[in-house]
Parts: sequence; C-alpha cells; structure tokens
Amino acid sequence: MFKRSTALVTSLLLTGCASAGGDAWVELNGTRIPVEIADDDAERARGLMYRETLPAGHGMVFLHDEEAPQAYWMKNTRIALDILYFSGERRLISQQRDVPPCSAGDRCPPYPSDAPARYVLELNAGDANSMQLKDGMTLTFGPGVQQAAAPSTD
Repeated sequence: MFKRSTALVTSLLLTGCASAGGDAWVELNGTRIPVEIADDDAERARGLMYRETLPAGHGMVFLHDEEAPQAYWMKNTRIALDILYFSGERRLISQQRDVPPCSAGDRCPPYPSDAPARYVLELNAGDANSMQLKDGMTLTFGPGVQQAAAPSTD
C-alpha cells in the first residue's frame, strides 16, 4: 500500500508542477507558443544554459523591468536559437536568427538588439523563419505572461 500511495502522491505532485508552469504562452504572427518565463536577474542570467533541448514549438520569454539596449549571448547554451527583441509596446524590433551554441565561456560573442528592447523571446533556431516573422509584428501575452509582466506595486 505504501508504494502505491507514494507513487500516486508523486504522480499528483509532478502533474501539479507541470501544469503550474504550463499556462504561460505568447502569440506571434498567429502562432501560440508555450513559454517559460525569466522575470528576475537570476532567471534571465541562466536562460536556457545547460539545456540539451527546447521542446519544439516552445520558447522562453525574458521580461525586463525597463526598455534598454539588450545583448544576449550563448554562454553554456547547447542549442541553436532565434533571439527576438521586442519594444515596451511589444513590437518586434530586432532579430538574431540561427544563433549557434557556444562553449567558449566568457569568449562567447554577444548578440545585441538594434534598438532598446523590454522583452526578449528565444525560440529554437529556424522557428522565426518558419513563422515568417518580420520586424514590427506584435507579441501578445497570454494571462500567465501578462501577470508576470505587470509592474510591481511594492
């Protein structure tokens, strides 16, 4: 009985954890993309480092407190990515496509935005091309991302 109960509780806990993070999505050019959210310094610094894969059709959205020039790099990132930069109004302002993985540590090159950005979306390399993304397109936040992006009232 103990083993069965433990397995059931473990299964319920894992399901709860998976669904807790599974509600966040963004939409871009008519495509809804489930995303992980990086909304603090530690999460933004780690990003997709050390990950072997990013599930197909998924991404990570980085929420910055202010609109400013952004530069992302691929330090310890093992998967090729498209890095998309968005203004505070969530307009696509800059794209770095097919950015290769980098294992050169602090010697990895930066990939800057062409203009100040507040939001960054990382997708698997090739997704921006498949989605036919063009500068000026609008990023829509689903409720999970909208809530995370809301200004703090502290």
